Amino acid sequence: MMNSKTDNPLQATSVLTPAELAEIDKEISHAPYRAAVAIDALKIVQKHHRWVSDESLNALADYLGMSPAELDGIATFYNLIYRRPVGEEVISLCDSVTCWIMGYNKLQQHIIKRLDVGLGETTDDDRYTFLPAPCLGACDRAPVMMVGNELHQNLDEAKIDQILKVKSSTSDVNNNGRQE
Repeated sequence: MMNSKTDNPLQATSVLTPAELAEIDKEISHAPYRAAVAIDALKIVQKHHRWVSDESLNALADYLGMSPAELDGIATFYNLIYRRPVGEEVISLCDSVTCWIMGYNKLQQHIIKRLDVGLGETTDDDRYTFLPAPCLGACDRAPVMMVGNELHQNLDEAKIDQILKVKSSTSDVNNNGRQE
């Protein structure tokens, strides 16, 4: 493992933007070693691109002094790091045992019908990507889903429709602050 900043600084700077590198460097300044910020660095790249491409992962691994396989292992372990392109917002429907018992399958089918996408797919307008989530940690309020960073609990079809209606109406507001 390397201790230097990177063996190939041109790779990192040709792939990662100056803004990304500045944010990553800020995280590194608080860490005992470069690789300790792997998750935060992946989140930074994802914040700028909505996902982490192979090219970005390789450059980031080099910048952090890690192997690409090591960083990919970290990225694929966490279900909120996306290694494929996703829509503007990700809908993560919890498919844990508790959510299954509380109606996951019915809600999954409702979302599929409402958005006209299957699991792992993105809507034609690139607005939503629909993914299963192994556990969202709110079993006492199952079934649950996340839309972007917002957790929604005690779901039923009507609540899902309301959540998606609110999300759609906030994106349809014109420059005058009125809905179109």
